[in-house]
Amino acid sequence: AALTVRFLTRRFIGEYGDMEFIYSHNLTVDGREILFHIWDAPNSQEQAEDGSSEEKRIQWADSFVLVYSICDRASFNILPLKIQFIKAAKESQSQEKVPIVIVGNKQDLHHQRVVSSEEGRLLALSLECGFYEVSAAE
Repeated sequence: AALTVRFLTRRFIGEYGDMEFIYSHNLTVDGREILFHIWDAPNSQEQAEDGSSEEKRIQWADSFVLVYSICDRASFNILPLKIQFIKAAKESQSQEKVPIVIVGNKQDLHHQRVVSSEEGRLLALSLECGFYEVSAAE
């Protein structure tokens, strides 16, 4: 959520609850006006058990940004399963490759890092995803 709000407002707010939000945002890219619809859904155990909600979000979206904390190994370890689930759901309907980007957040907390940049890059490469490390705070 912090990364989404930072993208939309250029402000950082550090604490969020486990709530889903859908945002709309206009942005000009290369001289073209683009309308983004962002379904920001936190990862939680209850959602992991409710596959129908996740399936609904996957069918709704055209592309995916999966964010993990570089300070939280569990948030990183769940990515391969999520990406396989997304690809199975989206690519079975179309021959096109679904755009997926993996983002390691909290780069500013490098002293608490438990997932290396190299691990993130290798995972993205192995799953044919884009990769970035960022800091929503900075």
